[in-house]
Amino acid sequence: MIYVDADACPVKPEVIKVAERHGLPVTFVANSGLRPSRDPMIRNVIVSGAFDAADDWIAERAGAGDIVVTADVPLAEQCVAGGALVTGPTGRLFDQANIGMARAMRDLGQHLRETGESKGYNAAFSPRDRSAFLQTMERLCRQAKSIQAKPDDETKGRS
Repeated sequence: MIYVDADACPVKPEVIKVAERHGLPVTFVANSGLRPSRDPMIRNVIVSGAFDAADDWIAERAGAGDIVVTADVPLAEQCVAGGALVTGPTGRLFDQANIGMARAMRDLGQHLRETGESKGYNAAFSPRDRSAFLQTMERLCRQAKSIQAKPDDETKGRS
């Protein structure tokens, strides 16, 4: 399963393209409306407007062998802890080796914005980001399929 934190996600079409190639179902989760799809492999979930409702929904369901697409570092941290394969829309991979540093940098950036030391501007999404995302997504789909192909007793201990 591929879960997408869909509010303001710039790579929804790319997720669908790669998921179709690998025969993986996709669930887009958002606080507001999503464009409906007739594809039975695509599910849209609209959650309440409560703060972090989409993140909480994804974190409760994503587990070993699932793929999560999010730019939200706290959500990425929860999903990595649950054994999910996580990428940002720029192709940035979140895993056990780098999630601690990603969280620390996110918290530092938030502190600097709150104290007025930084304006917190994000770089514009570029064609290079889209290409990096497609490469990462392709790799994660192959990895997820290999995890799913293993017997249950081999994957239960993973996290």
